[in-house]
Amino acid sequence: MICSASLYLFNNFIETNSKYPRQKGTASYLCIFFIKIAKIGLLFRLRQNGPTLTKLSMSDFIKHECGVAMIRLLKPFDYYIEKYGTALYGLNKLQLLMEKQRNRGQDGAGLASVKLYSKPGNKIINRKRSNGQKAIQSIFRDVYGNFNKLSKEKRKDVQWMKENVPYLGELILGHLRYGTHGINSVKNCHPFIRKSNWINRTLVMAGNFNLTNVDELFDELVGYGQYPMERTDTVTVMEKIGHFLDAEVQRLHAWYKHDSHTNEEINELIFENLDIQKILKKATRDFDGGYTMAGVIGHGDAFVVRDPNGIRPAFYYQDDEVVVATSERPPIQTAFNVHISEVKEIEPGHALIVRRNGTVSQVPFAEQGEQKSCSFERIYFSRGNDRDIYSERKKLGEELAERVLQAVDFNVDQTVFSFVPNTAESAFEGMVKGVEKRLVHLKAEKVKALGKDADIDVIKKIISQTARVEKLVHKDAKLRTFIADDGSRGNLVTHGYDVTYGIVQNDVDNLVLLDDSIVRGTTLRNSIIRIAARLRPKKIIIVSSAPQIRYPDCYGIDMSKMKDFVAFQALVALLKENGKTNLLDEAYERCVAQKDLPKEEIKNEVKPLYSTFTLEEISKKIAELVTPPEGIKPEVEVIYQNLEGLHKACPNHLGDWYFSGNFPTPGGNRVVNRAFMIYMEGKDERAY
Repeated sequence: MICSASLYLFNNFIETNSKYPRQKGTASYLCIFFIKIAKIGLLFRLRQNGPTLTKLSMSDFIKHECGVAMIRLLKPFDYYIEKYGTALYGLNKLQLLMEKQRNRGQDGAGLASVKLYSKPGNKIINRKRSNGQKAIQSIFRDVYGNFNKLSKEKRKDVQWMKENVPYLGELILGHLRYGTHGINSVKNCHPFIRKSNWINRTLVMAGNFNLTNVDELFDELVGYGQYPMERTDTVTVMEKIGHFLDAEVQRLHAWYKHDSHTNEEINELIFENLDIQKILKKATRDFDGGYTMAGVIGHGDAFVVRDPNGIRPAFYYQDDEVVVATSERPPIQTAFNVHISEVKEIEPGHALIVRRNGTVSQVPFAEQGEQKSCSFERIYFSRGNDRDIYSERKKLGEELAERVLQAVDFNVDQTVFSFVPNTAESAFEGMVKGVEKRLVHLKAEKVKALGKDADIDVIKKIISQTARVEKLVHKDAKLRTFIADDGSRGNLVTHGYDVTYGIVQNDVDNLVLLDDSIVRGTTLRNSIIRIAARLRPKKIIIVSSAPQIRYPDCYGIDMSKMKDFVAFQALVALLKENGKTNLLDEAYERCVAQKDLPKEEIKNEVKPLYSTFTLEEISKKIAELVTPPEGIKPEVEVIYQNLEGLHKACPNHLGDWYFSGNFPTPGGNRVVNRAFMIYMEGKDERAY
């Protein structure tokens, strides 16, 4: 029997779907209708259960860092036509920069262009945003569509194009979005525009950031007399900078008005003398978080700011033709064919400022703190084609080699080494290198022990010993199912991966699988370990090149709920098993006692809980939690990177708060305590 809601939807479907011929009849309509309902059910289930079906990897899916790309053309458009054959040089380069950073944004993208020295009456800012799966392609298809229909003569008439064709601007700002929370709609995509009829008060912004104290900043705006329409960090940041931009413009206007200048003359004086550094100092004074933000003021000044602790990455390159800034270094090297030494890092607490007249400077806007650049950028987020990141990931793997060998009793002849997903390949290469280096010493000792009259065949057998490296686990074609039954659906999801059969000796060989990070452990439990067990190894050893993720991140990564972390689940399980759950209650009481204190006085009260057990004890419990509940034959062991190995591999990126609990800003401690209180109160909410 069809329920009333279904009947209503069916009738509505009949009325609104004219593309289906009426002669199909009710039965055909019902068939089509319920297929659609099944699809809606799948979408609803995906919304509830997360990205299990849409993205499977051994590393549980993490939405993380956004990407920024900004270009300022320093020459007239005629110069680019003469040298490169097109006035679209900047747009072409921006597309390449965005494509080379597409790893930083799968939820949407956007670009904005600003035309300099345009006459009143002409639109100076054009913006295009998309939240589609192929957002970059969609944006540039539409942008280039404005030029493709022009004749060759028109494409060379720069003045005509600037007045009549959108997106031909000297300043162009691109953004790639990973949404940490909220609905993924076009309006959530950067860049954002703060409009005004005064171009020196118009502001365009895009960024890679998250602030821990949005509520405080929101209240400040209200205190200024504003009425913000949204309580989000993006809007709050833009309005905060916009407030001090307005104030500085007003101050200069009043100053020059006393000298009897006309308003048009005053505008030009403001363009020349606007103090961007001063504005940024005042606007960011109370910011607590990690950020790289790029902004363009309507008359043509631009800036890129990086937080005082250097949490979020930012790079730039400058020559006599362009100034370009991005979230990662290799895109600049690729797009502009420049050596790594020519791409500079924006210093923490500094702003790269490009004035309307083309002058470029890097100046401080905040007191520089202890540099805590995000180590997850090096482990996982940034693309691995950066020279330093590639080397660091290899070193992360190498640091694990000794512990892996101990786990297999140094029996490499009966151990197969592999990795999953592909992002772990560099770390895997490093681990194998470390194993081989250790084997050199072991083989030398064995040969030495044979004595001078050793049999040559025995020596050959010893020195030929090497790590058995195989590609065993493969990401299979995306598997979709419309089955509502959880058991059936779960069984199908298991097959999101496939394996190479016949390589592992049944019940004899150990199987070592290296991953770059393990967050929730659900993909391990629901897919990887199940499918790897079908190879019938004696033992499965899961190796993570990252340490245990124990704490929420509050500077941009979508990791906010304590209950989701398999390391925290293991901690709670151990506390229960050892009769120490009172420690959870005591920690909760300490968190509650601190919740109304100034953020500078709050201490991380979750950190002492982890000190109750060793790294190895928690890893052992994690291995139990990620082992499928119905049981599998091979023994499962989990080995995590330790903090010492992380710091040794990534010495210049010591931001490790999600591993260590050492947050670089006061707001971090408040967030972790809030996340713990939410867990203890049985709520399913974000901590920020």
